[in-house]
Amino acid sequence: MRPFLRLSLLLALTLLAACHSREHAVAFGGDSPEAAVHESLALVRAGDFVGFWRHALPPHDYAMLREDWSRARAVETPLDAAEQARIDAALQQLAAPDAETALDARLQPWLADAQARYGDQLPLLIGVGRALASKAIEDDPRLGEEQKQHATALVDALAPWAQQAPWFDPEKAHQAVGVVVATARQLGLRDAQSLRAMDFDQAMHGYATAFRGLEQVLALYGLPLDQALASARVVPLEYHPPYARVRIEYQLLGRPLSMESTLLQQNGRWYDRDLIESVRRAHQRLAAPAGAATTPGSAMPGTVAALR
Repeated sequence: MRPFLRLSLLLALTLLAACHSREHAVAFGGDSPEAAVHESLALVRAGDFVGFWRHALPPHDYAMLREDWSRARAVETPLDAAEQARIDAALQQLAAPDAETALDARLQPWLADAQARYGDQLPLLIGVGRALASKAIEDDPRLGEEQKQHATALVDALAPWAQQAPWFDPEKAHQAVGVVVATARQLGLRDAQSLRAMDFDQAMHGYATAFRGLEQVLALYGLPLDQALASARVVPLEYHPPYARVRIEYQLLGRPLSMESTLLQQNGRWYDRDLIESVRRAHQRLAAPAGAATTPGSAMPGTVAALR
């Protein structure tokens, strides 16, 4: 056992050193607008959300985001007893030794009943949901015109997939349950308190685990997120330092989509302007006195809340 333990310890130290080196290897910003966007996409695809925020924000804003994460947690409204009990029960159920078997046994009859009741109506229901989503996007004052166009195109691309996806397939459901249980065990959450007590790094690593699980589940049902990220290319549109504009083109389910991004140069490095502004608005909101009036688009600690 002794050689085995030494080898295990050496492997663990090597992995720890690799993760530590990777975190410090992620540079703040990009050498060019295109490089900044390419690196952000690569970090998201790798599930490195700590690295993503470190790269996407100037050093001061990144430090502020990390500090605001802890401050936001300190002022969160405590869960009521019933809500905490529900979360605790769900996490305990996922952590049980027979979780996969037990959950699958409960899910399969529900799927059969749902297919009998709603199978024929599902395309119509998804069509209604598509219309409601498009209307909500159009009426959202926080979105610019270009953002609305991209969001609407995304809904239009996803709707046909959602109408045809094998949601009631028992074998795919069985596989999805396995992914969900495995992901929950990797997260290692014991109860609601452990979920709310995560610091920034713990939360970002947790999101990476959840993101990988979500990718696997969606791939089971025919939506390959990794392929969409891998297909992305960055096209320069304007270059007028300290501002630049690029278009991100990608393929989703065989459909070409695109979105534009404005970048800002600070101290020779390029960053996403919208992310910087979002983090700063969230900071202002968090620092405002209780009960202070809010402006449209800053009704909540946007980025900090969204990260949760």
